[in-house]
Amino acid sequence: MDPTRQFALSILRSVLAQHRPLEEALDRLPESAEPRDKAAAHRLAATALRRAGTLDAVIEPHLRRAPPDAVRWILWLGAAGLLLLETPAHAAVGTAVELARSQKLEPFAGLVNAVLRRVAAGGASMLADLDSPRLDTPGWLWASWGERARAIAIAHQQEAPLDLTLMPGAAPPPGGTPLPTGSVRFAAGTRVAEIPGYDEGKFWVQDAAASLPARLLAPLSGERIADLCAAPGGKTAQLAASGAQVTAVEANEKRLLRVHQNMIRLGLRAEVVHADATTWRPDALLDAVLLDAPCSATGTIRRHPDLPHLKYQQDIAGLAAGQDRLIEAASNMLKPGGRLIYAVCSLQTEEGPDKAIARWGLEPDPFKSEETQFIPNLNRNGWVHTDPSLWPDKGGIDGFFIARFKKV
Repeated sequence: MDPTRQFALSILRSVLAQHRPLEEALDRLPESAEPRDKAAAHRLAATALRRAGTLDAVIEPHLRRAPPDAVRWILWLGAAGLLLLETPAHAAVGTAVELARSQKLEPFAGLVNAVLRRVAAGGASMLADLDSPRLDTPGWLWASWGERARAIAIAHQQEAPLDLTLMPGAAPPPGGTPLPTGSVRFAAGTRVAEIPGYDEGKFWVQDAAASLPARLLAPLSGERIADLCAAPGGKTAQLAASGAQVTAVEANEKRLLRVHQNMIRLGLRAEVVHADATTWRPDALLDAVLLDAPCSATGTIRRHPDLPHLKYQQDIAGLAAGQDRLIEAASNMLKPGGRLIYAVCSLQTEEGPDKAIARWGLEPDPFKSEETQFIPNLNRNGWVHTDPSLWPDKGGIDGFFIARFKKV
């Protein structure tokens, strides 16, 4: 039995039936699994999740009735291989039939064989008349993104590249492309541990958009700064590398370990605290706070194609309320004149622009054009907005909203 397909089906079951994030589903694969098989399964399952609407549109005409979920997922994997990943027809069809049998779905093996043979015969032409960007995007997200919905959805069809943030003074690794933000970009699928300089702690993985909040905070050496909801630690590293006295606060103990590990590899110092940021208080008021708040993460769908299957419109109100609590807590940590950077990797208005209002002793402090010259066309009315459709010639960028406040 092909382990790649077995693992890919296990990932889909974890995400779609058990509502686990894709990264958690990967972690639940057997420790004995070959890294190559796990990587191939990840790519196959991620492609099926990313293009599920399109795959359904391809297979539905060949179904008389809705099959069991597991059969549908096997068909997705087979069709994704045939139409999107250039898997040879005999391999895509044969492994899917074998997978059905291994899952005690013998009565459906003939159906899987027949449907995928028709898909193989139709080839890529089956995609020509489909509105794939619309099919692959839940209706509530499409409606919420307004006039940019189609461009964003098209960008979501591609895997995200690998971006690195460099330690101050480190030379860009060979083979990377410098970006206007200062990040260095490598092609999707690049293994970061194989890039020269990784073991020496000369860089860390961080999407170009995710590097902007700490940069826009403009930390000064010696300033006392808290990084709230800090995991996995990229922003903590940026702040610490500037010479600031940084406290990284994270409520999730497992994710907090990643902050520790990253800081050790990079040779940087920060106080790392296991605490809920809404109740934690520093021993003295701070010069600045960076709050990258928990959110719907709809700006990162390129990297996390499971999100449209796990997030729902009704989730947004609860997330927005949690962001309010964190902003209020951040305000209480600041000395008069102190500054707060609020950021979310979200494309949703409720989590972004709706937050940029005066309250809790905070006044909005819009970015000036000269402060954002290194990020052309991303400063809108004093707030930084990014979305995956931007910089298409460079490979896109995650979606973020970033605002600055001043404590009065």
